Amino acid sequence: MRRLATAFVLICILVPGGIAASLWSLAHRDGPLRTGTDHVVSRGGVSSIARSLGEAGILPRGRMARLGFRIVTRLTASEGPLHAAELHFPAHVSMLGTLAILRHAAPVRHQLTIPEGLTSRQIAALIAHTPYLSGPVPEFAEGSVFPQTIDYERGVSRVQIVHRLQTLMRRSLDTLWAARDPGLGLANAEEMLTLASIVERETAAPQERPLIARVFLNRLARGMKLQSDPTAIYDLSAGLGVLDHPLTHEELHRPGPHNTYAISGLPAGPICSPGRAALEAVAHPAPGDMLYFVADGRGGHGFSSTLDAHNRKVGALRALRRGNRPSGPEPKERP
Repeated sequence: MRRLATAFVLICILVPGGIAASLWSLAHRDGPLRTGTDHVVSRGGVSSIARSLGEAGILPRGRMARLGFRIVTRLTASEGPLHAAELHFPAHVSMLGTLAILRHAAPVRHQLTIPEGLTSRQIAALIAHTPYLSGPVPEFAEGSVFPQTIDYERGVSRVQIVHRLQTLMRRSLDTLWAARDPGLGLANAEEMLTLASIVERETAAPQERPLIARVFLNRLARGMKLQSDPTAIYDLSAGLGVLDHPLTHEELHRPGPHNTYAISGLPAGPICSPGRAALEAVAHPAPGDMLYFVADGRGGHGFSSTLDAHNRKVGALRALRRGNRPSGPEPKERP
């Protein structure tokens, strides 16, 4: 306020009293903006900025308003330069308030959410259609970006967005791998990522992830195939991760680099971008000797340590489904 008072004194000295009073009133009175708005202030001179703000309804329109804006900007120049950015202007913001925003306010931040379990193709499409970003989406490896909600400024490149998400994934992998439980039987963080991607696609129930991770780790340790449906679907869908029809028995056993019904051990690489919870489930799996799991008909899974116990659960599910037809295909005895 001291600087504004000084500026007003200068106005009184430099211009006639009536003009000075009008200028003071113009600078302080409520502006015409009825509701708060985000506005992109482009690079340019004070006059072009004033014209842009007038056309947006933030400042009064007309030559005299623009002249007043130029004078007030000059008199308050010690407050700093005007910045070009997307900025938020509240309703009825005054000319002085507008100048404060142009000089000191942080740019508007937009949000992008990458859900857990999407494939690289799905993530690339999501980023490509995200507004206010610039440039094309770069190619990136499956599982290399971290599912996360991030914020960004208008005009940031899609390359920068992908690199940020890749950095988050790398940091998460390094942290969790360093703190993993002993004796997992995985060679490196990349194998942890690959297994976590399967766990991510097998269940949406948080409490089941450590159990499913344990099943797969136990099967790997015994040389058993993982037999995970999502790995077959990944190959069949050319990396999209979803099919437009029910998975058939023939498709389930069709050879592919990721299909764990057809190959032993882990697939060639991740089948999606797993979230932190799935990564933690593999780094810190539940204890136990479970080797099998099957849907329980109530939105979860039943876990078994022997094939006989597993087959009993499969039979119970089939009976449940027969009693509630129509309900879908018969459950497969998997893994």
